[in-house]
This record gives sequence, C-alpha cells and structure tokens, in this order.
Amino acid sequence: MANEPIVHSDRASPYAWYVLSILFLVYILNFVDRQIISILAEDIKRDLHLQDEDLGFLYGTAFGVFYALFGIPLGRLADNWHRVRLMTVGLALWSSMTALSGLSRSGAQLTAARIGVGIGEATASPAAYSLISDWFPKRLRGTALSIYSAGLFVGGGCSLFIGGLIVQKWNLAYPGGGPLGLVGWQAAFMAVGIPGILLALWIATLREPPRGLSEGLGAAPPHPAPFRAFLGELVTIIPPLTLIGAAKGGPRALAINAAALAVTIGVVLTLIAAGEPKPQWIAIGIGVYAVFSWASALRRRDPPTFALIVGTPAFLFTVVAYGLNAFLSYAASFWAAPYALRTLGASPADAGFFIGASGALSGFLGVTLGGIIGDRLHRTNPAGRLWVVIFGAIVPVPFLALAFTATTTGLFYPCIFMAQMTASCALGAAAATTQDLVLPRMRGTATATFFIGTTLIGLALGPYLAGRVSTVTGSLSTGMVSLLLSVPVTLACAIAAYRLVPAAEATREARAAAAGEV
Repeated sequence: MANEPIVHSDRASPYAWYVLSILFLVYILNFVDRQIISILAEDIKRDLHLQDEDLGFLYGTAFGVFYALFGIPLGRLADNWHRVRLMTVGLALWSSMTALSGLSRSGAQLTAARIGVGIGEATASPAAYSLISDWFPKRLRGTALSIYSAGLFVGGGCSLFIGGLIVQKWNLAYPGGGPLGLVGWQAAFMAVGIPGILLALWIATLREPPRGLSEGLGAAPPHPAPFRAFLGELVTIIPPLTLIGAAKGGPRALAINAAALAVTIGVVLTLIAAGEPKPQWIAIGIGVYAVFSWASALRRRDPPTFALIVGTPAFLFTVVAYGLNAFLSYAASFWAAPYALRTLGASPADAGFFIGASGALSGFLGVTLGGIIGDRLHRTNPAGRLWVVIFGAIVPVPFLALAFTATTTGLFYPCIFMAQMTASCALGAAAATTQDLVLPRMRGTATATFFIGTTLIGLALGPYLAGRVSTVTGSLSTGMVSLLLSVPVTLACAIAAYRLVPAAEATREARAAAAGEV
C-alpha cells in the first residue's frame, strides 16, 4: 500500500482528501494553542503585572523566534524522515507546553512555555506542506494548501470563543481561584492543551506517501541518516553552536560568521542603549544571526537548495511580501480582543464570540477563495498567484484603519471581518508560489524558509511593535494604525516577485542542475 503510486492523474484520491481533513484539524489546534493568549491578555497582564509590549513579546517574539529557528532544522528533518511521525511528536510537544502554560506564575515561566510551544509547532507546517504537495497534483496544490491554511483562521477564531467563555465562567465560579489555585486564564490554557495529546494518536495512523510521485518524478531513496542531518542542521542555526558549524567551513567562513555576530550584537546593544526592551531585541538578534548562519552553511552543504531558495530573488520577494502581510495580520488578530475589551467595553465572552466567529469565517473564506482564484490565475500566467498577494496587501488597509479607530463594536466587528478576509486570501497563493519554485526534496526546507518571513517579520515584530507604540503613547489605536506605514514596502516586494517568478519557475531544474543537483 505504501509503495503504490499515490497520484494516477490530475485528480486527488479520496484518501488524499481524508489526509487533508486531518491536517486541517491539526492546524486548527495549532492556532488555538497559539492564539488563545489574545483573549486572555488582559487577565494575564493584570495577574503577572505586565505591559502591552510584554504581551506582544509573549505572543509574538518568544514564540515566533524559536518557531522560526527550529523550523529550519525540523523542515530539513521533514525532507529526510517520516513526516507523519515528525508531526505526531511535534503535536504532543506543543500541546503539553500549552497545558503547562496554565501553571505559569510569572512572565518568565510563561515565556519558557511559549518557547516550548513554538518549538513543537515548528514541526507542523514543514511536514504538512510536504505531505500535501505529494498527495495532491500540481493543479490542485494551491487549493489544498489554502484549505489547510484555513485552519489558521478557524483555530484562531475558536481560540477566542473558547478562551473567552472559559475565563469568564471560571472566574465567576471561582472568584478566588479554583482547583490547584488556577484562575480563568490558566484553566483556559490547560483546557485547549490536553486534547492535542489525544489528536497526536490519530495523526500517527496516517500513511506516508512516496515523495515526488505527484509530479511523476519517482520516489527518491530514503536518507541514510536523517537525524544526523538534523543535528548537523541544528549546529548551523542555534547560537553559540553556530560558531562550531561555521568553523567546519574553514577560517574564512568562521571569520564571516564572527563578523556577522559582532554586527548583530552591536545593533542590539545600540537599540537597548536607546531604551528598547532587552528581551525583545536580544531575541530578534538571535533570530537574525541564526538565520544568517544557517543560510551560510546551506550554501556550503547543499548548493542546489541554496540556489533555489536563498539564491532566488523571486522566492525571497514572495517571502518578504507575505511576511509583511502577516506583520499586519498577526498584530490585528492579537490586539483585536484587547481593543474590544479595553477600549470598547466588551465582555470576554462577547468579544471572544464575535471576534472569534468572524475571524474563523473570514479567514476560511479568504484563504480558500484566494487559493482557488490563485490556482485559476496560475493556469494562464505563471505569476498569476501573485495578483492575489498584491490584493491582500492593498485592500485590508482601510478596514484596519476603521476598525482600530472605531468607538463602537457595531463598527469594529464588521471592519475586522473584512480586514481579515481580504488579508487572508494571500496565504495560500504565496505558499503555493514558493513550493513551485523548488524541487520536491526541498519542500520542507522551503516551507521553513517561508515561515521565517511570517515569524521573524510578521509574528515577532508586528504584535510587539503595536504594543510598544501603545505603551509609549498610551493608545492601542495609535499602536495598530502606525503599522500601516509598512504597506508600500509590502506592495513593492509583491510586484517584484510578480515580475521575477515566471523566469524562476521555468529555470528551476536547470538552475538546480547548474548548482550540482543530481
């Protein structure tokens, strides 16, 4: 069964759709665990004595930097090892860390738990993108990836509804703390974390498809030592082990790496001296330096993969364009609930229901329709999917501006719905574009690289910067609206990708061969 051809035509098998439905559930849970902190933010802020910038750090940076860093070696492991097993282990890990978040008594403890959630969740999308790309033929890939990606918005919406309901009812039932002394926000973390451990058992039953058969390339032989390759990748990206990894490339590689480290330290120290918070910029500095170290090592160890990912401007512009889209989207999705609670006077249950339900519906509609439209545009234009990315950069702007200057929930809720729906359409289109630019064996690494944009640019910076501006100005509205200054850069990168993608896709195999691909 495992060795028979999976795709016999341009249609996907019923089992492929079954796998997609299970992966969709995993991604829902992924974002329930990730996003629930939004509706709990006001209670966490009060109980742990935090500021808005601290909340942005907890939601975005503490999670996002380690998600990005471990996503690269785990993406490599997804390329070389059993993807179903990898996802099973990762789901069990991040669910356990989410539950442990409910035992946090300080900001430092919650930060450590969020780091664990980030590392666990870094297994999901590299494995899932690679599995979907092998189960579905190329003409349906954008649609399938968009359906999977819709779990992001459904999970985010469900997290707000579930979290708001739990925290409000728990606090009413146990005003002084319930069993084990837990308050509402702690109980909510535990309630959404434990079911993931059970779902991991279901994931373990899925079949592993041969790689590349969806494109008629034939299955590649299994990697002889996938975990050795994973550890080798880990040495290239986790500081200070990165210096050891660089030394393997010779004195020149070590000198370049040390110079990059010195520059990064200098920039971080300058920001701290200017009054910026240490945890935020130390984490960002670690992330930037680690990604540089990894890219340098990839160039030495796997020139074809480097050539088609880091060495392809079309790929990089697509990543940055969607990363800046995520910069706004993550900030809006996190700060929507606190804005409704703090500025508009909504209750946790009402805010969780209206923002959560609208987020789930708008995200599902936007990302699914965006994927379908992008696939149709791609049939006649190799860069057609980038039109959807351009749309996602422009259209949400007025809705975001109206939402975060609203004085009533009657205006706020519809504007958030429209902003999320129009922004989310870009995800599947951008993801499918990056998958088309690489060879099948590189898809896990390509996915991890794609998510660097959505984490280091979007998740690690967007929510934090909105919170930082809010802390300085005393206005959450100003914090969110100020992020709209990034839109011209997003648009410029999307247009550049549109111009470069056709040639990059047409020369994919030739450029890989020129770099040494067998």
